[in-house]
Amino acid sequence: MNSPVRALLAAALALTAAPAVQAKDVPVCTYRIDNAFPHDTGAFTEGLLFDQGLLYESTGQKGDSRIVVRKLETLDPVREAEVDPSVFGEGLVDWKDQLISLTWRDRIGYRWDRKSLKLLGTFSYEGEGWAMTRSGNTIYQSDGSASLRLRDPATMRQTGSLAVTADGRPVENLNELEWIDGEIWANVWMTDRIARIDPRTGKVSSWLDLTGLREQAGGAGVDAVLNGIAWDAAARRVLVTGKNWNQIFQITPICPKGA
Repeated sequence: MNSPVRALLAAALALTAAPAVQAKDVPVCTYRIDNAFPHDTGAFTEGLLFDQGLLYESTGQKGDSRIVVRKLETLDPVREAEVDPSVFGEGLVDWKDQLISLTWRDRIGYRWDRKSLKLLGTFSYEGEGWAMTRSGNTIYQSDGSASLRLRDPATMRQTGSLAVTADGRPVENLNELEWIDGEIWANVWMTDRIARIDPRTGKVSSWLDLTGLREQAGGAGVDAVLNGIAWDAAARRVLVTGKNWNQIFQITPICPKGA
């Protein structure tokens, strides 16, 4: 999903679908930067999550896909595992004592031991794999379309789907996901926006416009886009980054009254 050619196609799609992304009736939130932390500029970020003081990140690109676990304040890995160099690594989610990761078009998923990052096994699935988040025993998975696939983490079988809309129009290119306080937050690929989605209806309740972060993080090139959302539930802080950015930002949304 992240080749330069596909990026250009996505840019064209974004122009075609502009009304869905810019729906005027959906409130638009801005942001405040509360803190910043280092990010590996070599990391083509696909999945990001934070739990119990550790940051978990999955990266893409064939030959450079990996899972990295580290403290937020340093780039030194606590643990690291390489993904098969023949595949393009994608999103990441936690479940019990495991981490589960996807691949883009290879239709191969991986189960990792959370503590050691030892590979526990693989599974197969239909369609493209982009990103994942989880609420309880339901995984929400994006595939670049305007729908999220619901999966059972024990089997990774699809149990349903959720169509995502803004003012009745489909929101294409849903990418990295995070469950935050009963909402699904989703990067819209090739844009500076995050959609905040009501998981009961699939409707976008508000947009979070992060224009300016990419430049501040040194994001250069067509692929260096916003992509990475993590929620530190204990400290109640939102962390965002992008592909090959040099920083992870802790932000607070600033929304219109009632949004």
